Amino acid sequence: MKTVKGPAVYLAQFMDSKAPFNSLDGLCKWAADLGYKGIQIPTWESALIDLKKAGESKDYCQEIKGKVESYGLEVTELCTHLQGQLVAVHSAYDTMFDNFAPDEVKGNPKARTEWAVEQMKSAARASRHFGLDVHGTFSGSLLWHTAHPWPQRPEGLVEMGFQELAKRWTPILNEFDEQGVDVCYEVHPGEDLHDGVTFERFLEATNNHKRVNLLYDPSHFVLQQLDYISYIDHYHEFIKMFHVKDAEFNPTGKKGSFGGYGDWIDRAGRYRHPGDGQVDFKTIFSKLTEYGCDVWAVLEWECCIKSPDQGAREGAPFIQSHIIEATEKKFDDFAGSEIDEQKLKRILGLN
Repeated sequence: MKTVKGPAVYLAQFMDSKAPFNSLDGLCKWAADLGYKGIQIPTWESALIDLKKAGESKDYCQEIKGKVESYGLEVTELCTHLQGQLVAVHSAYDTMFDNFAPDEVKGNPKARTEWAVEQMKSAARASRHFGLDVHGTFSGSLLWHTAHPWPQRPEGLVEMGFQELAKRWTPILNEFDEQGVDVCYEVHPGEDLHDGVTFERFLEATNNHKRVNLLYDPSHFVLQQLDYISYIDHYHEFIKMFHVKDAEFNPTGKKGSFGGYGDWIDRAGRYRHPGDGQVDFKTIFSKLTEYGCDVWAVLEWECCIKSPDQGAREGAPFIQSHIIEATEKKFDDFAGSEIDEQKLKRILGLN
């Protein structure tokens, strides 16, 4: 067994144009004062990191790492959710996903994809420069618009979609392999990797590439009504990252999992602050500890009711209260003794 590390905080949703949320120093002091021990860095935020430079310069990464450590924190992981998303974008989403791309590639899907691939390769090298061996991202999607099988999907469409997705990701995965870093896909609605079955499809399409792993976030499974506990039983060997985020699903006679195009506050399935939703975190932390998952417990604040300020304040003690110190001693060790073969035979009635 292994003790889950933490608490840590994902900085993405806390970024702002106002201090202290507009600089690495400001965020580090803020996180440390709240009791966090680590930060997860979104690499598309230029106020925190220049990813291209980080992929080129170990000294630059060590400078950032030293700054973070000066506040008593660790860099837990780097993340490329937005860049990973742009590795695979269906044309129906071009306009909306251009919001995640730099101006020079907007309106040019081919150039946008090439930019995203290079960003991912930079992230592999940057992770190694930081001394990290895991990295969080999204898979992107070519098939999401076909998730509900109407109109009927032509035979072979899903297989071709995953083959193309694997084709795009394989050079990236190979770069991560060269750097000794695992790619942890956040299995998420809107992505081609959105549940266990689609993860397995992708793993198979990449010929079981050893760098294909998972970022576990139970909130996304609540919205899908997937058993997020048994998911750990199935995939614990792949779980290398962990987001602590809650959710609730309250269907009515008018709305269910599809949400009726409502805003988050109006949907049957919605994200909540840890402890305010329906996720059984006690069992999750027990499972992750029992299976020896070597992960940081990282708060991801996404709540349609509670403010980020309150969420951040409450997040560190919530995580700390759920971390289980893995025992190295059996509770009935007092009854143990050295092996005595004659005694064992007597107990079994063999004498």
